[in-house]
Amino acid sequence: MGAILLCCAIIYITIGGGGLLSLLRKLRPNPEKEARILLLGLDNAGKTTILKQLASEDITTVRMKKKQKRFCFSPKIRSEPLQVTPTAGFNIKSVAADGFKLNVWDIGGQWKIRPYWKNYFANTDVLIYVIDCTDRARLPEAGSELFEMLMDNRLKQVPLLVFANKQDMPDAMTASEVAERMNLVQLQGRTWEIKACTAVNGTGLKEGMDWVCQNMKK
Repeated sequence: MGAILLCCAIIYITIGGGGLLSLLRKLRPNPEKEARILLLGLDNAGKTTILKQLASEDITTVRMKKKQKRFCFSPKIRSEPLQVTPTAGFNIKSVAADGFKLNVWDIGGQWKIRPYWKNYFANTDVLIYVIDCTDRARLPEAGSELFEMLMDNRLKQVPLLVFANKQDMPDAMTASEVAERMNLVQLQGRTWEIKACTAVNGTGLKEGMDWVCQNMKK
């Protein structure tokens, strides 16, 4: 009888203090904090290769149909071309980093798809914008697309990371050159950074994602 009364007393105290579920939640280890990352950029900038590197996946699976070939070089066998597939829609992958579960949305960059970028702006915690540093001719276009979407109120307080990609190529612009040509200094009042990277071998990606985790939208 005494044991029953004691048990009832424990249940009463637990419920009175916020409920049994609240107690169980407090006893559980803290789950990873989730964040929504939007990965954008023009077609052929290297977004999907970056996403696969972050997810520790084989980048040689980034393929395309023969009629749509664009070539870059495989990091494993530099003399053999890697066929890269432009993303026709979007890819989503979850990446663990520094206590965060980052749900990364990679949206295609072809001009026909760009008008739909705005459909993915809501609830974005960090925006990552990828630049092909070998494509000098389209840098103004890349800059125009970036500044146009940053005018959207849904991205107003969202931190921005610019990945200056393809630094392994001899004709690549440096990160500082990209920042100057795109006039990124005018992004006053916004948390932003530009990081040099090479998607095909992963160079610079960790540094970029460290910045993302440190500057996550509150």
